[in-house]
Amino acid sequence: MGSASQFFSELADEAARALQQADDLGTGAPTVSVQFLESIEFKSSGGVDPTQRATVLQKFNTEIENCTLCRLHEGRNKFVFGVGNPSAQVMFVGEGPGRDEDMKGEPFVGRAGQLLDKILAAIKFDRKIVYICNVVKCRPPNNRDPQPDEMETCMPYLLRQIEIIQPKLICCLGRISAQALLKTSAPLGKLRGRFHDFQGAKLLVTYHPAALLRFPEYKRGTWEDVQMLRAEYDRMLGR
Repeated sequence: MGSASQFFSELADEAARALQQADDLGTGAPTVSVQFLESIEFKSSGGVDPTQRATVLQKFNTEIENCTLCRLHEGRNKFVFGVGNPSAQVMFVGEGPGRDEDMKGEPFVGRAGQLLDKILAAIKFDRKIVYICNVVKCRPPNNRDPQPDEMETCMPYLLRQIEIIQPKLICCLGRISAQALLKTSAPLGKLRGRFHDFQGAKLLVTYHPAALLRFPEYKRGTWEDVQMLRAEYDRMLGR
């Protein structure tokens, strides 16, 4: 994978293309500009003082919470930024908010979120230890999958969160978030079972908790994945 600066530059270009598409469709002027996206790229050149991460995250949330860069803002009730430890070693990334998340403004609070909490507890994690967020910050209509242009537009926000928090481990919950971050079309089955490099962090892919509610047979594979995650976490801490 190329350098961080190259990666963020490519994302800025993708976001600019998505903005142009929105303009061509006549969806109205955005409240967050291309210049702001470029400022995110500029910030990515350096880390954030660990003692300032909570403040920087909150400021960033305030800066983007009224975003109208893509069509998803049209049905938004609440912007769903993220929740958890601002200095987390482990970050979980889903695809986008659902109805419950849109109402509360917090990721993974519905049935899938309750299952995620149980999974975290089973490997001795909780929301105070890890950080949880999504690729897109606004709920797609009827809980449909986020569209490629929507994810491209929102991706700089997620990348900035990663840059601020600097997790050592990232766990993608489901195919969509994994493909978006890894820039691949490979199916989930080919992405699971191993760590991928993501800008110096180790990225693991597992099933989305919502999929486990529909297909309980995936629970065994998920358990294997999160045990691998926990073992790597302990190894990094020298346990």
